[in-house]
Amino acid sequence: MWERFSYYGMRAILLFYMYFAIDKGGLGFNQVTATSIMAIYGSLVYLSSVLGGFLSDRVLGPRRTVFIGGVFIMFGHIALAVPAGASALFASIGLIVIGTGLLKPNVSEMVGSLYTTEDKRRDAGFNIFVFGINMGSLVSPIIVGTLGMKVNFHLGFSLAAIGMFFGLLQYWIDGRKYLSKDGLYPSDPIERDDVKPLVIRWGLGIVALLLVLTLMGLMDALNLKNIILLISIIAIATPVVYFVLMLSSRKVTTNERRHVAAYVPLFIAAMLFWAIEEQGSVVLALFAQQRTVLTIGSWTMPAAYFQFLNPMFIMLYTPFFAILWTRLGKRQPSTTTKFAYGLVIAGVSYLFMALPGWLNGTSGRVSMWWLIGSWAIIEVAELLISPIGLSVTTRLAPKAFRSQMMSMWFLADAAGQAVNAQIVQFYTSKTEVGYFFAIGAVSVVLGLVLFLFRKQIFGLMKDVEIAES
Repeated sequence: MWERFSYYGMRAILLFYMYFAIDKGGLGFNQVTATSIMAIYGSLVYLSSVLGGFLSDRVLGPRRTVFIGGVFIMFGHIALAVPAGASALFASIGLIVIGTGLLKPNVSEMVGSLYTTEDKRRDAGFNIFVFGINMGSLVSPIIVGTLGMKVNFHLGFSLAAIGMFFGLLQYWIDGRKYLSKDGLYPSDPIERDDVKPLVIRWGLGIVALLLVLTLMGLMDALNLKNIILLISIIAIATPVVYFVLMLSSRKVTTNERRHVAAYVPLFIAAMLFWAIEEQGSVVLALFAQQRTVLTIGSWTMPAAYFQFLNPMFIMLYTPFFAILWTRLGKRQPSTTTKFAYGLVIAGVSYLFMALPGWLNGTSGRVSMWWLIGSWAIIEVAELLISPIGLSVTTRLAPKAFRSQMMSMWFLADAAGQAVNAQIVQFYTSKTEVGYFFAIGAVSVVLGLVLFLFRKQIFGLMKDVEIAES
């Protein structure tokens, strides 16, 4: 809860901090640069979960990895609280990227370890987990948004740092009481024979990256736009490499290999969903600031407030879905069917956002109910994909890749936001209708395709899946 309070509080005002003029307390970046940085920032946060999963599985264990990650996050928010311009921004991005990568996959994996794969309460349990993290996400855009946009951006960022401090304190005290001691140890510790191959693999990756950056420098192409493009390519290529490694690993059994194969189409569906959902803090934030009526009587609402709609609807819907899946039991739709429904509904949320510009033109401001309606729709999709995806990831994870498989779930978000970093550059008020319609239509079509192949995917994972009635 506290980690999400700090992250979403910061994210609610970060875009505005980057592109607001300097005399308004911002950094004065242009809109294209600011939106691209926001998207690639989100991608890096989830891309770094690979490091977190690896360190947890092979070196530190999940409990220690989570705590170290929280410390990095806290110092990242402290860096933003200091009025030191763009240098503090990029230092903060680096710290929060590393910290969130260490924390996120391992927290989720520890939730999964509370249940056996056959436990029918598993999906409901993950719904409760998602409810908890959204509790922090709900209040932070209002509290941090008010202080950041009405008083001073840096004061807003300082609240995020304070929130993370309380999270670390609670985790340290209560973790010693309630969490299993198994979490203090890696599930697949590095053996002596593993060291040389790992050093070679990581070394080659670092050398390759340095060579690419050197070539970009020699070609006079080492600029922010091309660095964002490079990160986008890496974010999309990384899960491909990971799937190849797991499918070819001698530590993965034949049955586990089938599970990984079943996970591939679910991963692609999740990637597209997150590409749409994560635009809430970028494209929909711009829509809120530039195209939405923000005045209620004599009061002007900060555009950052709209970021609380995501967790608000999650919290409203979660009890319903938790009860629904529990009551349906074996009669509930399969994981693949839930994902297909989710993709279609996510697409509908963007088709809905195309309507105000199509009906009224894109030059003026429109009612805030359009944004509220769009978020109300897409959060139904999130509850069909996010907690279900967390649950199925832990069920399909090979034993030797438990935390790293959870990293794969977050790599879907990383890849989706990497795509965003390229496409959000095309969003303006003039392109608004076509932008929302095109993305929405693609999501609906792919959701229908996934539905058609649901039985084939079920066949690969039927030993850990509930059959549809």
